This record gives sequence, structure tokens and C-alpha cells, in this order.
Amino acid sequence: MHRGQRRLSGEPYLTHPVQVAGIIAEMRLDVPSVATGLLHDTVEDTLATLDQIEGTFGSEIATLVDGVTKIGQINFTSREEKQAENFRKMLLAMARDIRVILIKLADRTHNMRTLGHLPPERQVEIAQETLDIYAPLAHRLGIYWIKSELEDNALRFLHPEVYYQLKRSVAKRKAEREKYIREVISVLGKKLAESEVEAEVSGRPKHFYSIYEKMQAQNLLYDQIYDLVAFRVVVDSLGECYEALGCAHANWKPVPGRFKDYIALPKANGYQSLHTTVIGPYGERIEIQIRTREMHRIAEYGVAAHWRYKQPGKDRVVDDSQRFAWLRQLLEWQQQLQDPQEFLRSVKEDLFSDEVFVFTPKGDLLNFPVGATVIDFAYRIHSEVGHHCTGARVNGKIVPLRYQLQSGDTVEIVTTASQTPSNDWLKLVKSSRAKARIRAYIKLQQGARSVAIGREILERDFTRHQLDPAKLRKDGTLERVAKELSQRDEETLLAGVGYGKITTQSVLARILPPEEIERRREKGEGRLQRLFRLVGRQTKSGVQVSGVEDMLVRFGKCCSPLPGERITGFITRGRGVTVHTLECPKVLESDPQRRIDAQWVNGQGTPRAVKVEVTCVDRPGLLAAMSKAISSAGINITRAQVHGLGDRKAQNTFELMVGSLDELNRVMRSLGRVRGVMKVARVRT
Repeated sequence: MHRGQRRLSGEPYLTHPVQVAGIIAEMRLDVPSVATGLLHDTVEDTLATLDQIEGTFGSEIATLVDGVTKIGQINFTSREEKQAENFRKMLLAMARDIRVILIKLADRTHNMRTLGHLPPERQVEIAQETLDIYAPLAHRLGIYWIKSELEDNALRFLHPEVYYQLKRSVAKRKAEREKYIREVISVLGKKLAESEVEAEVSGRPKHFYSIYEKMQAQNLLYDQIYDLVAFRVVVDSLGECYEALGCAHANWKPVPGRFKDYIALPKANGYQSLHTTVIGPYGERIEIQIRTREMHRIAEYGVAAHWRYKQPGKDRVVDDSQRFAWLRQLLEWQQQLQDPQEFLRSVKEDLFSDEVFVFTPKGDLLNFPVGATVIDFAYRIHSEVGHHCTGARVNGKIVPLRYQLQSGDTVEIVTTASQTPSNDWLKLVKSSRAKARIRAYIKLQQGARSVAIGREILERDFTRHQLDPAKLRKDGTLERVAKELSQRDEETLLAGVGYGKITTQSVLARILPPEEIERRREKGEGRLQRLFRLVGRQTKSGVQVSGVEDMLVRFGKCCSPLPGERITGFITRGRGVTVHTLECPKVLESDPQRRIDAQWVNGQGTPRAVKVEVTCVDRPGLLAAMSKAISSAGINITRAQVHGLGDRKAQNTFELMVGSLDELNRVMRSLGRVRGVMKVARVRT
């Protein structure tokens, strides 16, 4: 089927499915999975049909191929909607058979290995999607070698200068690091043998992305990161894990707060190990992971480890349903989210979130994202409990709604009939489920209010244009206008006007001819009002808001959108439309009903102030070099702040006047190339 097709690299297309099948074999999956790896692109990219695949290879392989095939035949209104639907389909297929996502991960792993042949903008797009969705999925499924490879390759295309700098630094210290690893393995092995613990000890350097994350989080230079090596102790039994831990702590001082017992409390993906950080030889911090052979197998291959010992048939379904409670939960929460951006954002949140484990009064263990509050807990129990939650008893003490759950807490919710959710609750909750329930409640309450406001606005404008609202309602004119504006009925039309999604001008335009509207408006307004209206019409924001004429447009200070960035409008009653970037958290937390499409009229806008933060080495002449890089890009600096961070580092905040996203990216790249600059980031307030 792939005969004659070529990849962008010039190789025959067949090399891709063969490599994907190879990765699936490395993951130790079963025969149908390897077969699906070979066939995964036939339905999408060739004339093959699912019926042909089922006829030739059977229903199991056909179902897997269908799960992996993207949605290609539907016209979507936006890229986000297409992406959201693909993930939604993938999650549903995962829930039926987890092998679908494992094959998808193998496909993405090979695509990331060969990403260099794509145009630069596609490289960045695919690398970002990999970091947002696929690497966290690999982590959730416990397949760490794929997670590490995906993250490292994503870093190579998203921040090439950082990646290659790390590569050079790691290579430079290779011999010295290998000598240190051998020394620690020898000492640790002897100490364990003295304690009569039989163990295999190994050491490995951390992968580039985890080093990069640490540098970013703690603003460190590469040579300031100490625990660059992780050691692993693999023993025969559970008891020996704790004996080995005792031995490590007896010989080297443990670092407080760095001990984690994932054996007693396994991660959601089944991962089990003891983690500790100790001050090892020469005062260096070393991380030690201790586990049994079975735990090690699951840690390396994650969910894929179970296929080697499974019988085909029903056992798999039962086994999976118990192991992937988190997946069913994720799916259940996402099914109510129609808005594509909200869906994608909540998938990312659910995948990335670290977890806390808390108990119900009956002793059941529930998991929540870190930072979740008692409101999240209440909504997990029941929607009605959530709606009327006023606080909670945590470990016997009364706590307020903003209390953040801690692992080990026992939580009992306190409710009152008079309590109802408010917009402020959205700032307190972390779980997708709670956010969706709160938004649904608020939307229901606001619906009635919007109808009343819409009626008031329309009646006022009808009267101003000498129209009788009661007559228009009676003779069915309003019902007709609602249909013409794609509204379900008159009430939906009124709600749209109340929200600000539909303007009175667009309603009037379907009742009176344009020249008649203008004549009646001029008749009813004074000279000063007319002058204000004409002046207001001339102000150009460079943004077009769909279906709205003469709309006042403001830009969100939280995200300062620039031409070239994808934008959306948010209707603010009485204040027109506020334009935000599509990814702005403020918009994503807002009511989807009040969002409206917006786009730049042309690629260039009036220059606006944007803040850029640069972390660099603290040395003479570097500020001058950075200023030169900015002025060479043709950008003006309106304000600059510089302060030392200690530890040979400095932080600089520049306020730059830029007209588009391209301009900003160009100046940030110029700054990134200045020798001594460690990190360049745009600051959004």
C-alpha cells in the first residue's frame, strides 16, 4: 500500500512503519500491537480500508488500527477543535484498549527522531505538542525511556541553543563523571554486602530535559547542579528495599525532605520505588532509587511490562480497568467539555498534575492534583455536596474553602443549603471536574439574568428607533430575526444580546434598511453624540471581531497580545471586547459563552510595550552586549531594570516596544545568542 510513497527525508515511506513496529517490539508488546505498528498509517495515508484490514488480519488488529488513525474526514472550525477531537478519540480508544496509546507513543517517538526534515514552524509545533501531551502520557503509563527520549528531542527543537550547550557540557565532564559513578557503585556495593543485602547497583547520568528543568526552576548554571547522576539499587525482596535504604542512610547523611516512599504509596501508573538523596563521596549530592526486580521491570516498561505475562482474552480487560482508574476518571471529566481549548487545557492539567492522597471519613483513599482545595474534594463526592460546601473538617479541625489538601489528610465536608458557587471558586479549584461543575452552575444562573438584560437593551434601542417591541414580538419578527442570526429561539437571542455576543445593530439590520437606521439614529441623537460616534469609529485597533461593527476593543494586560499571536475576544458588559491570546489562563477560566472570534486585520499593529526577562552571568560588558542585540533588531527599550541574584548571576527586565510576534521572537533570539545569557523569557503579568 505504501509503494511509491516517500517521506520528507527522501526515504521510502515504509521505513517509518517498520521503525514504529521495532519500537513496539522494544516495548515488549504483543503480536497484534507489532502488526498494528506496521499497518498504522495504511487507512490514513493510502487507499486501504478498515474492512480490508479486518478481512486480512482480523477484528482485533482492525480495532487497534482504527484507534490509532486520526480523524481525517471531518471539517473542523479550528486547529484547536481538530486537535481536541483527535485527543478525545485517542482517550476513548485508550479506555477500550490501552495498547492504542502505546502504539501512538511509538509512532510519535519515531516522528520525533526524524523531525529535522520538517519546516522549522512545524518542528516547533510538533515538539510543543509532544511536551504537552505525549511525554506526560508516557510518564503516566510509566514508560520512562520513551518519556525521556520524547522530552530530550522536544528540547532539541524548542530550545536548540540550550540543548547543544548541555550536550557539550555533559560531554566535557564525561570521563570525570564515569570515574565518580564507578567509585560510588563500588562503595555502595561493599556497604550493602557488609549488611548481607544482595543487590545490583548501577548509575546513570540524568537526561538533558530533567537537567534543563532543574536549571529553569532554580535559575542555576550547569556547573551549579550537583545531583546529575542517579544510582539504582535492585534487590530480590520487599524487605531488602528497606534494609538497603537503612544501609545508605547509615553511611551517608540523607538530605531532609528528599525521601519518598513510592512502595507504600505507589504512583498512579503503578510505579514503586524508594527514592532518597544523600550527601555522598566528596560532599556531592547523589540520588538513590531502591526497588525489587519486579518493580524495576514495571519502572522500565510501565504498563507494557504486563503484556509479556498476559493471556489473550478477558483477563486483559479486567486487569486494565483496575490499573487505569485515572484514565477512566480523566475521560469522565472530559466528556462534558465541549469547548476545544478548555478540553485541551484540562487534559494537559490532568496529565501533568502531581498528586496528593487524602482519606474520606470511611477510610477510602482519593487522589487529587497538588494545590487542590476542599472544594475539589466536595465535588468528587457529589455535585450537590460541592455546590453547598461551606468548609471542611480536616483531621478534626474546621478549615476554610481555600485550604489546600495535603497527603494523609482525612477530610469531612461541611455543607449549608444557602451556600452556592461563585466565580471566585474557579480560582481555588484545581481539578477539571470541579471547574466544569462550577462553570455549569454559574452559566445556568447567568442565563436568566442575561435574558432580562438583553430584553432591557433591545427594548431601549427599539424605542429609540421608533419601533414597538410588543408588536415585533407578537407578529413573529423577533422569532424570524433569531433564526436569521442562527439562534434557537427568541429567548436565546435575548440572552445573546445580554451577554454582548449579539449587537443591537445586527438585530436592527434585519428589521430596518441601513439608511433608515442611520436616519432614525441621527434624528434621535444630538450633535455632540454624533461627533463622538464618528470619532470613535475612526479608532483602529488592528483587530476584527466577528459580526460586530463599531465595537470598542481593548487588549488584556495579563497577556499583552501581539499581531501574529492567535487571539480571542472576551465580551465585557458595557466595556466592549477585551482581546486576549488564545492560551491566556484568564480567558480559559472564563465562561466560554462570552468568548467571541477575533483576528488581526493585518500582520502589523501599533508597537506596544512587552516585558522580556533575561537571566545571565553577572560580568562587566554583558548589559551593553544585550542592549546592542536589542537595538540591532530595530527595537526601542522604554525601561530596563537590572539586579544581581548572587552566585555570579544577574536578572534583567527590559520593556520593549514591539509591533508583532515575529519582531519579539527575533529580538529574543538575538538576546539568546549573546554569550553569557542563560535564559530569555517573555513576562506576562
